[in-house]
Amino acid sequence: MCRWVVYSGESLRLSTLILDTPHSLVAQSLNSPLGKETVNGDGFGVGWYPTHGTPGGAPALFRSVEPAWYDENLSELAHAIESPLFFAHVRAASGPPIQQTNCHPFRYENWMFMHNGALRQFGVMKRDILLAVDPALFSKVKGTTDSEALFYLALTLGLRDDPIGAMARAIREVERIGDALSVQNPVQGTFAVTDGMTIWAFRYSTEHNSRTLFYSEDGETLQKTYPDLDQLRVFSATARVIVSEPLTDLPGAFIEVPESTVAILDGDGYRQLPFLRDGAPAPSAAEVAAVVDA
Repeated sequence: MCRWVVYSGESLRLSTLILDTPHSLVAQSLNSPLGKETVNGDGFGVGWYPTHGTPGGAPALFRSVEPAWYDENLSELAHAIESPLFFAHVRAASGPPIQQTNCHPFRYENWMFMHNGALRQFGVMKRDILLAVDPALFSKVKGTTDSEALFYLALTLGLRDDPIGAMARAIREVERIGDALSVQNPVQGTFAVTDGMTIWAFRYSTEHNSRTLFYSEDGETLQKTYPDLDQLRVFSATARVIVSEPLTDLPGAFIEVPESTVAILDGDGYRQLPFLRDGAPAPSAAEVAAVVDA
């Protein structure tokens, strides 16, 4: 469906991951070995925060309906912009039209969201999903994608206070709507959410056969493992990425995120928790805090 990259660490030039790695995001837009579609040429988007850990700071966005490999503005901006936390996404449209408002990531205040996958038979479920969105947020929905609808449903259900719980409630609501409308396995995908300080990346599908998702070893570990690779020296010790598929073939550089898992990336590093596994509810805020303190 799509491919995406999330980065967190010391400020890094966007081009390092979007353009310069062996299997960069732009390379994946032309040839995605692990994607459902080989080519992801129905637009792209990047969103970045000028500073890391500034509560309430809104990200900047650049989105285009051009194929990522074709857009010269993307190359210009990616080589000029540095950021400690950024999202990047290339799109393979699953039905909604190719237009700028349908390109990921989506933004609300200081929050960003992007998705690889689909809400199956979205046209059947769309009315009920959108009716569940808070009227105060409804006018903020600018595009026609299932992804943006899910984002605003999660905001309605408490994303700003409880990101993991809100995503679980939003997904369960879509599954409830799908069941009522005889839609089989309505949720499929990987989802990335951030408030500009913490990143939450979810791998989940109703049939428990989700799109691929990987996280990288931290920069320090990679530099110790491959001391002769000069290209790794641009990454800080705490730098990490979460990606739809690996950006390099280096053994051990990328580890697959398990099915039905939420990956959490913040100042304390990387950790992961079960997410809606075997019908279980999302972990509570206390359980998440316990993992942080462990």
